[in-house]
Amino acid sequence: MTTVEKTQTSLVPPGKGSSTTGTPFKRVLAGSMAGAVLEWYDFAIYGILAATVLGPLFFPSGNPVASLLMALATQGLGFVARPLGGIVFGHLGDKFGRKPVLVATFLLLGGATAAIGLLPTYGQIGIWATVALVVLRMIQGFALGGEFGAAVILVSEYGEPKRRGFWAAWPQAGAPAGTVLATVTVGVLALVFPGAAFDEWGWRVAFLLAVPLLVIGFLIRRGVEESPVFQAAQSKAEAAETAPEEKSSIVEALRKPRPLLHGLGMRLGENIAFYVYTIFVIAYATTSFDVSRGAIVTAVAFASVCQFFGMLGGGWWSDRVGRKVAMLVPAISLVIWAPVFFALVHTQSMLALYVGVCIGALLHGMLAGPEAAWITELFPTRHRFAGSSLVFQGSSIIAGAPAPFIAVWLVDRFSASAVIAYLVITMTITVIAVATSRETKGVDLDNLENHY
Repeated sequence: MTTVEKTQTSLVPPGKGSSTTGTPFKRVLAGSMAGAVLEWYDFAIYGILAATVLGPLFFPSGNPVASLLMALATQGLGFVARPLGGIVFGHLGDKFGRKPVLVATFLLLGGATAAIGLLPTYGQIGIWATVALVVLRMIQGFALGGEFGAAVILVSEYGEPKRRGFWAAWPQAGAPAGTVLATVTVGVLALVFPGAAFDEWGWRVAFLLAVPLLVIGFLIRRGVEESPVFQAAQSKAEAAETAPEEKSSIVEALRKPRPLLHGLGMRLGENIAFYVYTIFVIAYATTSFDVSRGAIVTAVAFASVCQFFGMLGGGWWSDRVGRKVAMLVPAISLVIWAPVFFALVHTQSMLALYVGVCIGALLHGMLAGPEAAWITELFPTRHRFAGSSLVFQGSSIIAGAPAPFIAVWLVDRFSASAVIAYLVITMTITVIAVATSRETKGVDLDNLENHY
């Protein structure tokens, strides 16, 4: 145990947490939400357009399924860079603070998104268009690797313990909020630029809208104060006369793999369920059942609203019944819902499709809401950023990145039953990971060395 861990204390009375009513916390919450909404707007925009427009423009092929798979695979490349971003920014966030990372990753993410909107297509510059798109996706993923961990951790370290689940769920809820914003944006642009106009250049507006979001978010985040928990730990370390040599926070997180394995196991099914119900369903419904782009995008928008309230409700519930119960109930429900969802989609009824997608997204939200606080509660302060980032972003490469690609391939190669099995198996792993973990509700973030 290092001197930092032995001597760190909070700037607030032990066990009480920070006030959630003052201006600093409100700015922290607003800044975290702004970044979360932008990051998921960026990723949702690409996912929606990859399934409808970007394939032919950047990956021309005589086979529509091949173009779609290549576009979705490029989306997956963004996830490949996320663990690297998590490692780099996780270490920097544990060494220099949460705030600098919060600002740097936000600027990188928004800038890369806007640049995609300015890219020439394959028809204009050939293979270099594809290369440029891949590079920008990698930059997006690298930035997001540090962005999300910083947002969740800062809110968790500011929030009072008895309501940590609810407050930490807010940046987590940035995912459906960003998805709603993305789907509404695409829907409106499709009306403003009908038919060929949207496919030729109207889609660019969706990416360029990241610029005003970037400016607003930056102005909010610039005034965010550093986490009091981190400040206290740093002050104690600097005041120590004989502080030991600091090791990489990534190495420290890897030395005790149990919380990492629990976190990765929990995120496996949760991550796959999210992308099946928001990205894969768009490609599946439009190509298999001739559902219009606008209709399925609207369904996903409604589902994302349900997901948003599910996350906040799940986080609130976890503060009352504990993280494990609050996550086990929706996780088990998602195992049961997988075959029901596909049965509803196969009726080719729009009402059934809405019900299937919305309930699936609601259950996912109830699972993901408590997850934010739970993951930050797994690690002590000195490597909380690194450990949380490894869980959040490590799961993205083994679950989120290949999920839409695998689901499309399974349907094309086998049938929808294969996707059902894919969901059931991975969600069962999530259930096991949560069931075998320890309860973390209300733990003292300043004293977690012996929790695992």
